Amino acid sequence: AGRLVESGGGSVQSGGSLRLVCKASGFTFEDSDMAWYRVGPGNDCDLVSNIVSDGSTWYEGTVKGRFTISRDNAKNTVYLQMNSLTPQDTAVYYCTATAADGADGATWFRNCGFGYWGQGTQVTVSS
Repeated sequence: AGRLVESGGGSVQSGGSLRLVCKASGFTFEDSDMAWYRVGPGNDCDLVSNIVSDGSTWYEGTVKGRFTISRDNAKNTVYLQMNSLTPQDTAVYYCTATAADGADGATWFRNCGFGYWGQGTQVTVSS
C-alpha cells in the first residue's frame, strides 16, 4: 500500500526557516505528482506547492519566493524548504501523492482531495 511519512515541522519565530520532508513508499514515486497542502486554524485545505513527475513546480501566491519544493527520486522523497516564515504560515502541513482510483492506501482526505496522504506535521510560527 502507498504510504507517506512527513517530518521536519516545529516551532520557529517569524523570519525563521524549516524544511519539511516526506518519505514515500509502496508506489512508483518517480511517476507520481507530489504536493504539499496545509490546514490552518480556519480548517481550510490549501494547496501550497506541487511538483510533477517531470520536475515542474507550482506555488501558491503567498509562498512564492519563500518556499521551494524539490524531489529526490532516488530516495523516494519530496522536500519543502520554507524560509521567511510568518505567523500566517502556521498550519498542519500534509504531503500527498496522486493515486489511481482503487489504489491500495489511497483515500479522500477532508476537503483536500483523493490520493496518498501523510499524517501531517505541525508548523507553528510565532511573531
